[in-house]
Amino acid sequence: MRASFLFAAILALLLAGAARPAGGAGEEPRPVRVINFPAVQQVKGQVGIEGTVRHATLVTLADLAVPPVEPSEIGRLVDGGVLPTEGFTSVVLSLGARAGGRALRSGSVGVILIPDEEEIARSFERDSLVLFPIEINAPLTQGTFRMTASAQSRHTLGFPRYRVRLYNTTDKVVTATLYAYLTN
Repeated sequence: MRASFLFAAILALLLAGAARPAGGAGEEPRPVRVINFPAVQQVKGQVGIEGTVRHATLVTLADLAVPPVEPSEIGRLVDGGVLPTEGFTSVVLSLGARAGGRALRSGSVGVILIPDEEEIARSFERDSLVLFPIEINAPLTQGTFRMTASAQSRHTLGFPRYRVRLYNTTDKVVTATLYAYLTN
């Protein structure tokens, strides 16, 4: 008895919902009223977005000269500047490099992104600790190959800025370019 009553009630609700007229493009516009809640959500005047909403941007750090330096030599890593990442959630990194001559020793050219935050920078400078790094590298082989490029890699961002540090384990000075495609 109870199950049949429940079934009848659900059926009646479904039929009532199906009988309602559907809204759509043929309807007249309806007035809308905005109710403001807390002060942080106040809406005044006309609300709109002009132009294209950007979801990504490319940041290029080009022509970074990197002499031979091992990634373990924290104090000697080459400073490549700051990569601003605020407002983005991920980054696709690509690294290209050109050796100044034929390398006699194979190695790699690499970039380490370190969050540009006071406490993390202090740990890096005082204690040689690399906290929360994002790293990418490209192999450079001995012989006639003077150019190299990394595979692209996607990383989740957790900080609004990163300090770019570079290393080079070959025996030649390398000119590197970092491409950071910031996305949401």
